[in-house]
Amino acid sequence: MGQCLELSAAVCRIGVYSCFRTLCCKGPPSPRTEYDVVCVGLTGSGKSSLLTQLCSESTDSIIPTTGFRIKAVPFQNAILNVKELGGADNIRKYWSRYYQGSQGVVFVLDSASSEDDLETARNELHSALQHPQLCTLPFLILANHQDKPAARSLQEIKKYFELEPLARGQRWILQPCSVENMDAVKEGFNQFINLLEEIDQEHTPGRL
Repeated sequence: MGQCLELSAAVCRIGVYSCFRTLCCKGPPSPRTEYDVVCVGLTGSGKSSLLTQLCSESTDSIIPTTGFRIKAVPFQNAILNVKELGGADNIRKYWSRYYQGSQGVVFVLDSASSEDDLETARNELHSALQHPQLCTLPFLILANHQDKPAARSLQEIKKYFELEPLARGQRWILQPCSVENMDAVKEGFNQFINLLEEIDQEHTPGRL
């Protein structure tokens, strides 16, 4: 088994944070390629729940992320070091401080949210993907809570979020999912890893 590391931190107004690291899975280091990605989305979108289940951890004690946490999420061909940022109003303004070093972006969306929250999510997605440190990176949008009656369809989300003009040449994936269908979540991440691998190969001399 690979290692699964979690780092959590609380962010205050002056930007001071404390870090606590816990080893949650034991085993020898994995030779799989590692990619650093940032995961954002509003509070309640399901970021923590999805990442926790991907790490095969218990979801019984999940609480909203109040700063950021890092999870090493293992997949068959790669390990994603996912930096999950809290989605509360007073935390989103600090998101850009944690973009540096990212190789991809994961945005988790509550597809069954209110109209006001949906508009806020759209504004935050546009702001993030237009940031100089993220504007050329591949991104994965997880349209979560598709099991709820009020969930928007992929076509509605694609149109409302103006994804095609927003991407402007970026490679992206829009994946429907829910915590009740982790196969769909894994499929989205596997496609995302394929994008990361393609870009990695394009930027590695001597590789086809």
